[in-house]
Order: sequence, then C-alpha cells, then structure tokens
Amino acid sequence: MIHLKDALHHHFNYDAFRIGQEEIISDVLRGEDVLGVLPTGSGKSICYQLPAKLLDGVTIVVSPLISLMIDQVKELKAASFKEVIALNSFMPFHEQQRALNHLDLYRLIYVSPEWLQKKNHQNYLKRLQVKLFVVDEAHCISQWGHEFRPDYQRLHEVIAELNHPPVLALSATATPDVQTDIIQSLNKPNMKKHIYPMDRKNIAFCVEEVENDQQKLERIEEITKSYLVPTLIYFTSRQSSEEVALWLRAKHPNMNIAYYHGGMEASERLRIQQQFMNNQIDIICCTSAFGMGINKPDIRLVIHYHLPLQIESYIQEVGRAGRDGNSSVGVILYHKGDFRLSTNMVKNELPTIEDIDRLTRTILTYQNNQIDLPSPEQLHMLIDINEGAGRFILRQLQKYELVRDNVWLLDEQKWKSVRVKIIQNLEERKIYKNDKLNELYQWIRSDDCFRQSLYQSFQNGFQKPDGQCCSNCGFHWSDWLPESSLNTVESLSLMNWRNKLQKILNIEEG
Repeated sequence: MIHLKDALHHHFNYDAFRIGQEEIISDVLRGEDVLGVLPTGSGKSICYQLPAKLLDGVTIVVSPLISLMIDQVKELKAASFKEVIALNSFMPFHEQQRALNHLDLYRLIYVSPEWLQKKNHQNYLKRLQVKLFVVDEAHCISQWGHEFRPDYQRLHEVIAELNHPPVLALSATATPDVQTDIIQSLNKPNMKKHIYPMDRKNIAFCVEEVENDQQKLERIEEITKSYLVPTLIYFTSRQSSEEVALWLRAKHPNMNIAYYHGGMEASERLRIQQQFMNNQIDIICCTSAFGMGINKPDIRLVIHYHLPLQIESYIQEVGRAGRDGNSSVGVILYHKGDFRLSTNMVKNELPTIEDIDRLTRTILTYQNNQIDLPSPEQLHMLIDINEGAGRFILRQLQKYELVRDNVWLLDEQKWKSVRVKIIQNLEERKIYKNDKLNELYQWIRSDDCFRQSLYQSFQNGFQKPDGQCCSNCGFHWSDWLPESSLNTVESLSLMNWRNKLQKILNIEEG
C-alpha cells in the first residue's frame, strides 16, 4: 500500500500536503476522473506530478503556456525528476523528432492544446501507455471561462484517441457554470469534484478612485518607492505597459523594471519571466499575457492600472501575490473614464456580424481563386481583427465542421446553413461578457467588504484574513510592513513611531 505522505517526501521533499492535494491524488490513483478547483498558489501541479511518479505509465499534461511548461520541466529536472519533457512548436524540428521517437523514456509529458491537435502527434502518443490525462488551467475549456481557448474544447476527441485514460482537470477560477461546462466538454459526466475555498487570507484588497491617469502614475510612483518588493502592474493595453515601464525606470533609476505583453517575441517574454523569477527584475508592467502558472512565492504587490474585465481575471491575477503565505496587497486604481475603456475592450474582444461575413467572403474568394490561405489559427490576420475575436470565430467554424483538423472546409451552402446559429451564439456571448463586466463594476463601487463580495460567486463565506482585510474594512498603508522592505530607508519612513522603536530596540510585541 502506498503511503502518500512518504511518497511526497521521498520524491519532492515536502513534509505535508496542502489543501486538497491528498484527496485529489488519492482519487487519481484509484483511476477516477477528477475535477479539482483549488486556490491560486496552492500547488495544483503536485496533484499530477506525484501520480506521474507513482503510476506505471505516462502522464500527459495539457498546458496553455509554453513558458509555463518550460519552467515546470526545469524545476522538476532540478529536483531529480529527469523523465519529463515539454513538447512545443518552439522546439527545433530535429530535436522534436528525436523526442517523439523516444517518448517511451518519459513519465511526464507536457504539451500545448494546439500541438496536441495534430494527428501525427497524436499517433506518437497512442503508442504509449497513457495512465493519466491532465488538463491544467481547465477554465480555458469553457466558453464561459475568462481565458477561453478553442483547441481546449476538442480535448475530448484526443482523450478518446488515447483510449480514455483517467482525466484530471485543474483550475483556480471556475464558477459552478464553468465547472459544468468543463465536465460536459470533456464528456466525463461522472467526474468527482473537489472544490475548495479559493479566498487567500494573506492578501489585502485595496481599491482607490483617482481623478485621471496622471494621478494613477503618481500613486504607483509613491507605492513602489515606499515598498521595494517584487511587484506586478497590470494593464489592458500593450502600449500603456511599455510607456509606464519606461516612465517608472526614469523615476526609479536604481530599480530593474521591465514590460511584458503578447506582442513581444516569445524568446523575449521567456527571458523577462526568467529574470523576474531569479530576482533580476523588481517590477513588471504587463498585460494578462503574463502570470499564468508563475510560481514566484514572494510577489508582494499586484497593482491594476486598468480594470480587469471580469472577477475571474482579477482573482487569477491578484492571486499571484503572496504564494509563500506572507502578507501581500492587491491594489486597483480607477477613474470614471476606465469604465468606458473597459466597455470598449469587451466590445473589441468579440467580432461583429460584419467581421464574420467579411471573413467568410474573403475565405471563399481565396478558395475560388485557388489562393493559399493562412492556417485557421491565423484567420484573424485575414481581416485584421484581434486574436480574441479570431478565436471566437475559429471555435464557431470548428463547431459546425467548417474547419476540421486544421483544414478549411467552408463552402457557400454550408455557410448559409449555420450563419444564423453563429450570430445567435455571438449575441449570447456579448450579453455574457457585458454581465461579467457589470459584476466587476458593482464590486469595485461597493461599500461592502471587498473580500466577501469578491468570492461570493464561487463559495459560501470566506476565511478570516491574517492581517488587514480591505480598503472598505479600514486598510491602512502605514500598517502594512512587508518583511522584504523592512531594511530599506523608504519603508522606515512609513512606520509609525512605535514600530520604529520596536525595530531599533529589537523589541517583540507581546
């Protein structure tokens, strides 16, 4: 009989399981299909990494970010788990072929959902004894999830090709509706659900209204000067992330400040991420492209320069703070103009009916004139729409068999038969996204406890915070003294006289 705590210590040198890990692993080892929803920073990866060590066969992990896969492989190899590999489109062809021809050497294989859709890749995996199929960041499956990815909704086809191994789906931000969508999409109606409270009692929530963007900059300068701690600043605009990073560098010449967004080269993004993980960068000005799966334990501040577009996005982003359990703060800065900006962002995330019609006319024209089309993943380039809008159209074309196995199957007759359905789906999606944005607006402007209302869609109640709760419950910056900033001149100026005296005389409060 396997003693899981002994196995945990033997393979990973941990003395105890965190919330939910042991229960999920026990069910996985019994061959159950499992849905696990755990708070950010709770160590979801152990839920499949330990089984990968214990199962007699291969564990496949579908992960949405190549940088996340590379990080986890590096960490596992450093911990003497050598039989692990990440297969992705950035691998040189000869290196990928060598790996594919020797997949039987690995116990844990990370893949992206897009890589997994290629039939020849599936054929290599079908030769293996796949004992566990893991869907990481499983909210990406759901059409109602905040990071929806079309290829995630086709994972049930791959699972069937691999002879239906047990499935483990993991997420930190899945509402009951999203949980239902995940289970239905994976076609696993008997999934055992392990849903745990996702509130983080060591994070204080601070919402500040300002007059304009200039005041936002002044507050960010003030906060980052006072607290010299690892910090993330989130933007919805790539351009703003760059501009503010450059502005902050001028204000803090002795600090290392970078920007990060999806428009950068993948190699540059990976470099920035690695430098942040290695404490070579202090502050990152980033879009939502940064952060999924980032396992840096000592991030103390997460500042939102722009409003996130829904509660789930905020929980995911602010949850990158304080993963070591120490006191951390999430700050949202907003002014009235931000609400208009957010509304436009939501509008631009979806195509218009005219976009959809223009795209199909373009595709049919290309086909009729025998002009090579880009791959379906690049369809947004055909009519210059953003990637989010392109993903929505792609999923609709896949759903109605107008794109299959990365091949265009569009013709005028087929299009006429499904156009009305696609437009109806578009209208439903618009209503849903606007409802989620309104939910966020109501939360931002509420006079109630921010902690309680933040999590009410996910769970009943919340844990008592370790320290300060939120700005509606009397949060004071002067009372927040993160350990990593106590030795700086700037942080000392924030201490009240009593705290200063205690520090100078090394007196413990008692």
